[in-house]
Amino acid sequence: MRRLAIALAAVSLLAACSGSDAEGPVRLVTYSSFPVEGTGANEALAAFTADTGIEVEIVVAGDTGTMIAKAALTAGNPEGDVMWGVDNTFLSRAVEAEVFEAHRSPAAEAIDPALMALVPDDLVTPVDFGDVCVNYDIDALAAEGVAPPVDFADLADPAYRGLLAVQDPASSSPGLAFLIGTAVTFGDEWPAYWESLLANDVLVTDDWEEAYYGAFTRAGGDRPLVVSYGSSPPYEVLFDSERDTPPTGVAEGTCTRQVEFAGVLRGTERPDAARALVDFLASPDFQRHVANDLYVFPVDPSVELDPVFTEFAVVPDAPVVADPVVVDASRADWLERWANVVGR
Repeated sequence: MRRLAIALAAVSLLAACSGSDAEGPVRLVTYSSFPVEGTGANEALAAFTADTGIEVEIVVAGDTGTMIAKAALTAGNPEGDVMWGVDNTFLSRAVEAEVFEAHRSPAAEAIDPALMALVPDDLVTPVDFGDVCVNYDIDALAAEGVAPPVDFADLADPAYRGLLAVQDPASSSPGLAFLIGTAVTFGDEWPAYWESLLANDVLVTDDWEEAYYGAFTRAGGDRPLVVSYGSSPPYEVLFDSERDTPPTGVAEGTCTRQVEFAGVLRGTERPDAARALVDFLASPDFQRHVANDLYVFPVDPSVELDPVFTEFAVVPDAPVVADPVVVDASRADWLERWANVVGR
């Protein structure tokens, strides 16, 4: 288990973390793609060590769906103290299971009210947002002799047979966002749409990493279309010094808005330190690393993005934005019907 020492600079946070509550590690439960070592986020956390000596133990709980399922089973007696990464498609499940305890971070005052409106009873704090979209490998599609897809309907066209990789919505946050996007777009006809995707030889993986780093042609796979994020293309430039434009594109008509949250887990033995950690994760000192390390955008509007993001990241004008009430009422039915259609 990797451990990161972190500290919080603000005097108010020092006061909040004084006493026995601040002793020992604070366990941060998160998904498998959370940056742990060798990143700006890691450096930001480590920079505060000398001020408070608070130690953070990173508890990797799999993809978001798996993480929430575990948290629901252990609600009130959690395996950690803070959770990062529950999103607006899974939040109601966590709320129903009473996974979190209320805490309104001071950082909330700077966050877009539209994002804060998604939070019931101050149970969590928005920490990033982005759009789940189909990404395409420009050169690989050209080699196939097909134009990039524009919207969901295009993906069922025989021209894209055997080219698309998606994630299981029961275990993957982007997978669920993609399913929700299709359900909102096609209404009652969405199961028929998925039948057409199956007929078109869609590949379903367990999680995002398996799809992007396994099946996607950019990583050596054989699928030039993959469900990922509108912010993915800039990374192809950031991590390849020989490129000045991304080799991947985004099908903007397939984008579904996703917001991620952090919250204090109910039953934590370190409530003061846990609240301080949530405050830090929503602060500019951590938020400035969200884009480069997590493929998403910061919720703090004061954070300046690397120019490569402003130039190449796709933030669609009209993403699918699902009503959380509809998602809450429909999720179980959508997942059951999807599993019946796909046979998983």
